[in-house]
Amino acid sequence: MAAALLITGTVGAGKTSVADAVGDLLADAGVPGAVIDLDWLRRSWPAPREDPFNGALTLRNLRAVAANLLVAGAERLVLAGVIESRAERRRHEEVLGVPLAVCRVHVALPEVYRRLERRHAHDRGLDWHLKRAGELAIVLDRARLADYTVDGTHGTLEEVAAEVIKGWRV
Repeated sequence: MAAALLITGTVGAGKTSVADAVGDLLADAGVPGAVIDLDWLRRSWPAPREDPFNGALTLRNLRAVAANLLVAGAERLVLAGVIESRAERRRHEEVLGVPLAVCRVHVALPEVYRRLERRHAHDRGLDWHLKRAGELAIVLDRARLADYTVDGTHGTLEEVAAEVIKGWRV
């Protein structure tokens, strides 16, 4: 039976990089699957005032992309993105049409800030990302949406990805 895993965390935690590494490990193990970065499914502008992160568009696109991947033979869908509520988690699972597990990659905020400063050293998004990282860490702490958490502060991407897979009970 097919299953999905959402790798979540604050901005700068390495969600997309870890999802890519999980995908590589699954591919190396011969597990048919796909990696989906939710940010790319929502990347359009301007976002509606009532939906600043384009959540509705994300879900419409996720429904179509997931269905196509499952029909093509994917058994494991690995998503990278942020959800902030239980209702949002339910909506994602509904559009996926397969069971959804959620893993939070937790990275200590000083390390998140260092990563963001490197990533946005030459663009105007640094201030927004630094502010959002702290806000989102609090939101995720309070929401308790993850089924399990993996520490992404230290270790290689492959080590973090292996821990993510180890915790994924399918």
